[in-house]
Amino acid sequence: MKVRVFETTEEMARQAAAHGLSLIRETLEDRGSANIVLATGASQFDLLKSLATSKQIAWNRVTAFHLDEYADLSIDHPASFRLYLWQRFVSRLPLPLRAFYYLDGEGDCVAECGRVGRIIKQHPVDVAFVGIGENGHLAFNDPPADFETEEPYIVVQLDKACRRQQLGEGWFTRLEEVPRKAISMSIQQIIKSKAIVCTVPDERKAVAVYNAVRGAVTPEVPASILQRHEQAQIFLDRPAASLLPNR
Repeated sequence: MKVRVFETTEEMARQAAAHGLSLIRETLEDRGSANIVLATGASQFDLLKSLATSKQIAWNRVTAFHLDEYADLSIDHPASFRLYLWQRFVSRLPLPLRAFYYLDGEGDCVAECGRVGRIIKQHPVDVAFVGIGENGHLAFNDPPADFETEEPYIVVQLDKACRRQQLGEGWFTRLEEVPRKAISMSIQQIIKSKAIVCTVPDERKAVAVYNAVRGAVTPEVPASILQRHEQAQIFLDRPAASLLPNR
């Protein structure tokens, strides 16, 4: 794992996107196709904008997967991650993707985990774009996370800290509106990715960043698993890195 710190959120996002794009481009040159995973949330706004506006990539040779999605939330709800990814990435691409496998949490979530899980097993992930939550979560794997399951996607319960973060970011008007359950890519599936680009802005995530980067690798800090991935790079702005020594 490598940690990089930038003075501004905008520069952090540009550099994270540039790194991710270089990885995708190298994969396309080597194999002719590439498979990626995309995250959502406020932390990914600038990154996705930089990715979507890039003309360096033959996006019609790229297959994309969805990292996580709420259960029982309509696709037209402002907090829907399917809506988010369509608005902020898919609809902005200069070329249509080869395929995008959205997660649909409105029906049988266990069946949906199985459906997309079977597909992703046939498309090993080259680059995963992820973030870290205020409670240290990775995707929607809240602490204590399941570090053992080999299932690509799992149904998870969202803890109060996670739900409060979603409220605080403005996706919902009341805590009671935030779903208590979601579909998430599992920890093991995330770390199977050949490369991981983790983008984390904002001082409110400084404690989580410190614990993930400097603390023990533990299910109590799900993002700490990134320490074990040789091709994981964490991109931070100065406030998010404020508790790290020599930063």
